[in-house]
Amino acid sequence: MASLINLKTFTDDRGNLTVIERVIPFDIKRIFYIYGVDNSQRGGHRHHKTIQAAICIRGHCIIHNNNGSAESSFALDTPDKCLIIEPEDWHYMHSFSEDAILMVLASEYFEPNDYIYVPYTFESLLAAYEKV
Repeated sequence: MASLINLKTFTDDRGNLTVIERVIPFDIKRIFYIYGVDNSQRGGHRHHKTIQAAICIRGHCIIHNNNGSAESSFALDTPDKCLIIEPEDWHYMHSFSEDAILMVLASEYFEPNDYIYVPYTFESLLAAYEKV
Protein backbone atom coordinates (compact mmCIF):
# COMPACT_ATOMS: atom_id res chain seq x y z
CA MET A 1 0.00 0.00 0.00
CA ALA A 2 1.14 3.52 -0.70
CA SER A 3 2.80 5.34 2.18
CA LEU A 4 3.84 8.90 3.00
CA ILE A 5 7.35 9.82 4.01
CA ASN A 6 8.52 13.21 5.20
CA LEU A 7 11.50 14.64 3.37
CA LYS A 8 14.21 16.27 5.46
CA THR A 9 13.82 20.05 5.28
CA PHE A 10 16.16 22.70 6.61
CA THR A 11 14.60 26.09 7.34
CA ASP A 12 16.20 29.39 8.28
CA ASP A 13 15.74 33.10 7.57
CA ARG A 14 16.70 32.56 3.93
CA GLY A 15 13.97 29.98 3.25
CA ASN A 16 13.66 26.21 2.99
CA LEU A 17 15.88 23.51 1.57
CA THR A 18 14.33 20.05 1.13
CA VAL A 19 16.64 17.11 0.50
CA ILE A 20 15.84 13.83 -1.25
CA GLU A 21 18.69 11.60 -0.17
CA ARG A 22 18.65 7.98 1.04
CA VAL A 23 14.87 7.95 1.55
CA ILE A 24 13.60 6.77 -1.84
CA PRO A 25 13.42 2.94 -1.72
CA PHE A 26 14.65 2.44 -5.29
CA ASP A 27 17.18 3.67 -7.83
CA ILE A 28 15.69 6.53 -9.83
CA LYS A 29 15.56 5.85 -13.57
CA ARG A 30 13.00 8.44 -14.66
CA ILE A 31 11.67 11.80 -13.47
CA PHE A 32 8.60 13.53 -14.83
CA TYR A 33 6.29 16.26 -13.65
CA ILE A 34 2.66 17.14 -14.22
CA TYR A 35 1.41 20.73 -14.23
CA GLY A 36 -1.21 22.97 -15.83
CA VAL A 37 -3.92 20.42 -15.00
CA ASP A 38 -7.53 21.52 -15.38
CA ASN A 39 -10.34 19.70 -13.52
CA SER A 40 -9.24 16.40 -15.05
CA GLN A 41 -8.03 13.29 -13.30
CA ARG A 42 -4.58 12.01 -14.17
CA GLY A 43 -3.12 8.55 -13.80
CA GLY A 44 -5.74 5.81 -13.67
CA HIS A 45 -3.37 2.85 -13.70
CA ARG A 46 -1.03 0.61 -11.74
CA HIS A 47 2.16 -1.12 -12.78
CA HIS A 48 3.74 -4.53 -13.08
CA LYS A 49 7.15 -3.31 -11.85
CA THR A 50 7.42 0.46 -11.42
CA ILE A 51 7.58 2.01 -7.97
CA GLN A 52 6.99 5.77 -7.86
CA ALA A 53 7.66 8.62 -5.43
CA ALA A 54 5.27 11.57 -5.89
CA ILE A 55 6.01 15.04 -4.53
CA CYS A 56 3.81 18.07 -5.12
CA ILE A 57 6.60 20.64 -5.25
CA ARG A 58 4.14 23.49 -5.74
CA GLY A 59 0.46 23.80 -4.91
CA HIS A 60 -1.50 20.73 -3.95
CA CYS A 61 -3.32 17.66 -5.25
CA ILE A 62 -4.84 14.43 -3.99
CA ILE A 63 -3.72 10.94 -4.95
CA HIS A 64 -6.24 8.14 -4.54
CA ASN A 65 -4.88 4.59 -4.21
CA ASN A 66 -6.39 1.12 -4.33
CA ASN A 67 -4.13 -1.92 -3.91
CA GLY A 68 -6.88 -4.50 -4.41
CA SER A 69 -7.58 -4.90 -0.70
CA ALA A 70 -7.67 -1.33 0.65
CA GLU A 71 -8.31 2.19 -0.62
CA SER A 72 -6.88 5.45 0.65
CA SER A 73 -6.41 9.05 -0.40
CA PHE A 74 -3.38 11.23 0.28
CA ALA A 75 -3.27 15.02 0.17
CA LEU A 76 0.06 16.24 -1.14
CA ASP A 77 0.03 19.85 0.01
CA THR A 78 3.61 20.62 1.04
CA PRO A 79 6.84 19.93 -0.88
CA ASP A 80 8.27 17.92 2.03
CA LYS A 81 5.65 15.16 1.69
CA CYS A 82 6.54 12.25 -0.56
CA LEU A 83 4.09 9.50 -1.45
CA ILE A 84 5.64 6.13 -2.29
CA ILE A 85 3.34 4.35 -4.74
CA GLU A 86 3.87 0.60 -5.02
CA PRO A 87 3.36 -1.27 -8.32
CA GLU A 88 0.07 -2.81 -7.09
CA ASP A 89 -1.40 0.61 -6.23
CA TRP A 90 -3.98 1.50 -8.88
CA HIS A 91 -3.93 5.28 -8.51
CA TYR A 92 -5.25 8.50 -9.91
CA MET A 93 -4.52 12.12 -9.13
CA HIS A 94 -7.17 14.83 -8.85
CA SER A 95 -8.09 18.16 -7.26
CA PHE A 96 -4.97 19.89 -8.57
CA SER A 97 -4.60 23.52 -7.55
CA GLU A 98 -4.02 25.91 -10.47
CA ASP A 99 -0.36 26.27 -9.54
CA ALA A 100 0.28 22.57 -8.80
CA ILE A 101 3.46 20.91 -10.01
CA LEU A 102 3.54 17.19 -9.21
CA MET A 103 7.01 15.66 -9.64
CA VAL A 104 7.27 11.88 -9.88
CA LEU A 105 10.43 9.80 -9.49
CA ALA A 106 10.17 6.32 -11.03
CA SER A 107 12.12 3.11 -10.53
CA GLU A 108 11.84 2.07 -14.19
CA TYR A 109 12.23 3.63 -17.61
CA PHE A 110 8.98 4.18 -19.51
CA GLU A 111 7.65 0.90 -20.83
CA PRO A 112 4.06 0.81 -22.16
CA ASN A 113 3.67 -2.87 -21.22
CA ASP A 114 4.31 -2.06 -17.56
CA TYR A 115 0.97 -0.22 -17.27
CA ILE A 116 -2.27 -1.88 -16.10
CA TYR A 117 -5.23 0.39 -16.77
CA VAL A 118 -8.08 -1.81 -15.53
CA PRO A 119 -9.01 -0.82 -11.97
CA TYR A 120 -9.66 -3.32 -9.23
CA THR A 121 -13.33 -4.24 -9.01
CA PHE A 122 -15.57 -4.28 -5.97
CA GLU A 123 -15.63 -8.07 -6.25
CA SER A 124 -11.82 -8.28 -6.01
CA LEU A 125 -11.89 -6.03 -2.94
CA LEU A 126 -14.61 -8.17 -1.34
CA ALA A 127 -12.71 -11.40 -2.09
CA ALA A 128 -9.53 -9.96 -0.54
CA TYR A 129 -11.49 -8.82 2.51
CA GLU A 130 -13.08 -12.25 2.97
CA LYS A 131 -9.60 -13.86 3.07
CA VAL A 132 -8.67 -11.82 6.14
